[in-house]
Amino acid sequence: MARTQFVTRYDFRAPGADPDVRREIFGRAIEQAAYVESHGMGALMLSEHHSSADGYLPSPIPVAAAFAAVTSTIPISVSALLVNLYDPIRLAEDMVVLDHLSGGRVSYTIGLGYREEEYALFGKPWSTRGHDIEATIGVLLQAWTGEEFEHEGRRVQVTPTPYSRPHPVLFYGGGSPAAAKRAARLGLHFQPQDSDPALKQVYDDECRAQGREPGFTMQARPGPANVFCTADPDAFWAKHGHHLLADAQAYAAWRGANTSSYVRDDSSTVEEMKAAGTYVVLTPSDLIEKSLSKEIHLVTSHPACGGLPAEPSWESVRLICETVMPAVRASQVPS
Repeated sequence: MARTQFVTRYDFRAPGADPDVRREIFGRAIEQAAYVESHGMGALMLSEHHSSADGYLPSPIPVAAAFAAVTSTIPISVSALLVNLYDPIRLAEDMVVLDHLSGGRVSYTIGLGYREEEYALFGKPWSTRGHDIEATIGVLLQAWTGEEFEHEGRRVQVTPTPYSRPHPVLFYGGGSPAAAKRAARLGLHFQPQDSDPALKQVYDDECRAQGREPGFTMQARPGPANVFCTADPDAFWAKHGHHLLADAQAYAAWRGANTSSYVRDDSSTVEEMKAAGTYVVLTPSDLIEKSLSKEIHLVTSHPACGGLPAEPSWESVRLICETVMPAVRASQVPS
């Protein structure tokens, strides 16, 4: 029996938040990172976007370092890391340091991104982004060998070498056959945004065509993108549903005709959201039931979604960790 997975995700999107509110959300997330580890949460996840009026996290590596500092065992994932927007040598150094700080617990899903304005912010070309990401990944992999090499006409060397061997765990993200082939060609694991088995097959076939066995494919599971737990879902929706709606509408505005975003909800009202099922608010008993019935395979907690305040953020985290996870895991232990 495949066990239900539990993860906690942060992107720090908080429309209209003042500096004090943002500071509280960041501080709360660090407290919650330690808390969810102590209760056996499966992973912590961070996302990256830029030039977002609502303060979407533009710099995930420092936050991953903060999470690593208050935890010792929980995996931390940066998904996706937009490597085209970085200087690759400096990025290689930052990732190496974090690899040592975390004891190799931070993994990355590398992505192209889907917002042209993010490339414009850093003066990076949009039209050559596919070629550029392959070159950047190549520089990272070369840098982590610890050997001197030529980069942009100069000799460079990155030290120290990574704690992880040969380097931090890297996935390539994307929802197209081209992305699957790129992941295989570069020797990375693969994380498509959907569960289409054809993408895994393209990846596996290309890996073997490149003369290597396929890496791991981490595919999205059917079910909601964000899960919240509360004793009173109706009261949650009435008082806090606007935070969830702001999150969904911001993703929808970015996505447009592009379907690469994992969050797909085009609701215009809270009532529409309640019916859409991308964001779900459930009692502990309902979440346990849906997890055991496999209606929900992956419980992705999003306790700061759209700038959610401390309550119901902590209530949701505590109910998932202290009530839902123990009940689900007890029922899924092989007999």
